[in-house]
Amino acid sequence: MREFRSLEVKVVNNDLEKAMKILKKKIQNDGLFRRLKLKKSYEKPSEYRRRKRRESERRYKIARLKSSRG
Repeated sequence: MREFRSLEVKVVNNDLEKAMKILKKKIQNDGLFRRLKLKKSYEKPSEYRRRKRRESERRYKIARLKSSRG
C-alpha cells in the first residue's frame, strides 16, 4: 500500500499569508501539483514512456553533477 504523509503547517501569530506560502511550497516540493496535472487528462503510453525516460535522465544527470562536486 501507498504511504500517505500529511502536510502540516502551523500558523504563528495569525499570519495566514505566511502559512499559505509555506503550505504551497511544501505541496510543490511534494510533487502534488505535478501529479494532479498529469491525472487531469489521458496520457498516451508512448508519451508516458517518453516522460518517464526524461525524468530518469534528469535525475541521473543531477546525481552525477552532485557526485562530481563532492
